[in-house]
Amino acid sequence: MEQRVSKAAWSAYTEQDTVALARQLAAWAGPGSLLALDGDLGAGKTRFSQAFAEAIGVKGIVNSPTFTIIKEYDGETLPFYHMDVYRLSLEEADELGLDDYFYGNGVTIVEWASLIAELLPDERLELYIENLGGESRRIGLTGFGERYAGWCEALNEIGADR
Repeated sequence: MEQRVSKAAWSAYTEQDTVALARQLAAWAGPGSLLALDGDLGAGKTRFSQAFAEAIGVKGIVNSPTFTIIKEYDGETLPFYHMDVYRLSLEEADELGLDDYFYGNGVTIVEWASLIAELLPDERLELYIENLGGESRRIGLTGFGERYAGWCEALNEIGADR
């Protein structure tokens, strides 16, 4: 059976527009949700992750796990697992036992996810954040699987690319 795939685009003219997308996705997230983030350096991957974490009730500072690779946080509704795989080889990432996070009770955001694409679950939401200058961003979303394709379709219905 072929997997359902859907796409959406989100235009963020200000940082608050990026935060609004993160909040909406957080509202739909549940145990085992996986968001795979990519984009150029400085595009806003960590800022998106911070807004998402805040939306699920993570208290305190959420910063980039560039050197620690994985940071775990307690949210009010779900645990939050924040990963940055930029400095890892595919083999190193494979040795970390990421499936425990991907299929666990929390929500996982992986920054630089395309570097470990073959280790990611088939069902996931991919986001590519493109810096358009200043605070403006264009965020392309691709939902793989029923749940995430539904998220993209819902974003399209509410006018994601506004």
